[in-house]
Amino acid sequence: MTQTIETDVIVLGGGAAGLMCAAVAGARGRRVQVLEKTRRVGKKILMSGGGRCNFTNLYSSPANFRSTNPHYCKSALARYTPADFIALVEAHGIAYHEKERGQLFCDASSKQIVRLLLDECERVGVTVHTEVDIRDVARAQDGSFRVDTAAGVWTGATVVVATGGLSIPKMGASGFGFDLARRFGLAVREPRPALVPFTLAGHERKPFAELSGLGLEVEAHCNDASFDAGMLFTHRGLSGPAMLQVSSYWQTGDAVGVDFLPGVDIGDWLAERRAGRPNARLSTVLAERLPKRLAACLCRDVGAARLGDARLKSLADDELTALAARLADWRFRPDGTEGYRTAEVTIGGVDTDALSSATMAARDVPGLYFIGEVVDVTGHLGGHNFQWAWASANAAGQVV
Repeated sequence: MTQTIETDVIVLGGGAAGLMCAAVAGARGRRVQVLEKTRRVGKKILMSGGGRCNFTNLYSSPANFRSTNPHYCKSALARYTPADFIALVEAHGIAYHEKERGQLFCDASSKQIVRLLLDECERVGVTVHTEVDIRDVARAQDGSFRVDTAAGVWTGATVVVATGGLSIPKMGASGFGFDLARRFGLAVREPRPALVPFTLAGHERKPFAELSGLGLEVEAHCNDASFDAGMLFTHRGLSGPAMLQVSSYWQTGDAVGVDFLPGVDIGDWLAERRAGRPNARLSTVLAERLPKRLAACLCRDVGAARLGDARLKSLADDELTALAARLADWRFRPDGTEGYRTAEVTIGGVDTDALSSATMAARDVPGLYFIGEVVDVTGHLGGHNFQWAWASANAAGQVV
């Protein structure tokens, strides 16, 4: 006989947003059941930050998020700030540190954040189930929901969808949340991989093939978005924080611009070096500020046989100006990305026009909520996506 469990709130997904929402709702006296399809909750938390979980960012603000509606995230983020989650971390005695640019990590292990969430859920009576394969979610005539699974049936007045996006499928990611939204009549903005390395086709990759593993600080830009961070050459293309950041703004066919010497007036610097070291070769001078292998590679691929690895004294003013402009905006045209396999997040998702920014509720389906990565709100690298998970979960948890 199929087991039927009656409850108030059914949370689909035992990740950061799902567990957080369950704990907040449970603290209000709501009966909450969390259904997670994999064997272990919080898998993305566990692997994040190199196993130490970049759980928030001190400077997280709406400017750090992408959405078709850039105003949508403001309400939730204002009502649950990084300071609020930091207070929770400190209340659980978890030691943490700031790595750079406001990024906060556990001193010891990501497991501590998962444990924090589970302890908060246990404290308020939330029940968490794992290895639950959801077969169907339906709404009854009285407005309640029925969730059919291989393990039984759950019924309740409210369903919160916290199933994440499509990124890193080996951890169980799927399009379940998007499919469910469509079934209930909600629009979904086309999902695609974000915070993901680029791949370069043969003709783009060939000049830099020998640079795999080489990294440096650059300023990268694409479609009016610019990030000053590290770039890494890989055997397939380009990675590192700068590339991951601009990948959220890149569309197929776009070029990615790289300033190899951010903050430097390259034209003035080259002119000074020409005056001071006229017999020095271009690659030698570039190697003063760039890795030697990269300097040599750029000279070979400078795109003008006249320049190549010329001595500085042989370069005319207009040639120096053109070279400086190229070094400040070297264009790569990726042929794609490494896809969901390595993408940290999914951009796109449930259209925010269909949701309340105050509560995350579906406007036309009472009792149905969407939180976290499944929503069309995507943060920059550096702890912002976790902050959205906590903030959107809190917004829903306060009202479900």
